Amino acid sequence: MKIALGADHGGFGLKNKIKEHLLQKGYEIMDCGTDSDQSADYPEFGFKVGKAVTSNQVDVGIVICGTGIGISIAANKVKGIRAALCTDSYMAKMAREHNNANILALGARVVGPGLALDIVDTFLAVSFSGWRHTRRVDQISEFEKSC
Repeated sequence: MKIALGADHGGFGLKNKIKEHLLQKGYEIMDCGTDSDQSADYPEFGFKVGKAVTSNQVDVGIVICGTGIGISIAANKVKGIRAALCTDSYMAKMAREHNNANILALGARVVGPGLALDIVDTFLAVSFSGWRHTRRVDQISEFEKSC
């Protein structure tokens, strides 16, 4: 599985911890930046990860900023993205199973590194369950096409 990672300065440190963790597990990583803890604007990285997912360069993405809110909003502006801000593993499980989320958003100032890695592992281990949830995800996609 290939995963795109993107973060602003607030998420830079956690992005690197997640990257190291995923590389040790054998995942292929596309690092979309930022490359330092110097001030950087989160929309750029949310857009980059979103485009990497929708262009099929990667299977899923992970985006990180201070709270996860801004970067998830930015990623969700990319047509076809369903970025889910998760603060625990149950949310990550449901984001994948029920909402077919293709990007996980995290807040580096909200969750600690240990919890973040557990959330990431859960997100990557779970797949979309389909069934009645397909109808709901399709409704979102159809509305998106009409905008």
